Amino acid sequence: MPAPRPRAVRPSLYISVDVEADGPIPGPYSMLSLGAAVAGRQDAGGFTAADPERDTFYRELRPTGTETDPQALAVSGLDRARLTAEGSEPAAAMAEFTAWVRTVSEGAQPVMTGYPAGYDWMFLYWYLIRFTGSSPFGHSGCLDMKTLYAAKAHVPLRAVAKATMPRELLSRRRHTHHALDDAIEQAELFANLMNWKGTAHAL
Repeated sequence: MPAPRPRAVRPSLYISVDVEADGPIPGPYSMLSLGAAVAGRQDAGGFTAADPERDTFYRELRPTGTETDPQALAVSGLDRARLTAEGSEPAAAMAEFTAWVRTVSEGAQPVMTGYPAGYDWMFLYWYLIRFTGSSPFGHSGCLDMKTLYAAKAHVPLRAVAKATMPRELLSRRRHTHHALDDAIEQAELFANLMNWKGTAHAL
């Protein structure tokens, strides 16, 4: 009986995403801005970093939730009242984001990545399902940079912080809490992590 042919694996297109919101969870609270930058592509030949400023997406959204956390608002500096009047409708913004993801990832499977990914993925996935009914990343196309570092550095996940990483892994860009700035910064971090050989495992 002939051996089964190996299943062809499509390349992955990694997209760094950063979200600014006015609270801890979607629903009662709102995603106020969304930034994304293509970080790189991985195929059978390895990972190739992208220029993180070349393919980007940014929207500020009209709030939909009824609750706010003043501390969360203070982090981003976004004016909720202004966004209520001027922000993009979430359904339109999510449709535009989906179209952008499909365009930049043509021929590859898009994967969202973040630092850490959990918070940003939670808001992004909720908004995509709530306002478009689907996600271009599927239900699990998400890679957490902290987990990636922990695996390569052989350290516990909860010990991971940018301050403890080798300086050569970090972007030289400032972390501004502007969603697009931070998505670009973290795209560089992701590319550096993907190309990093890691540390030797202590025996």
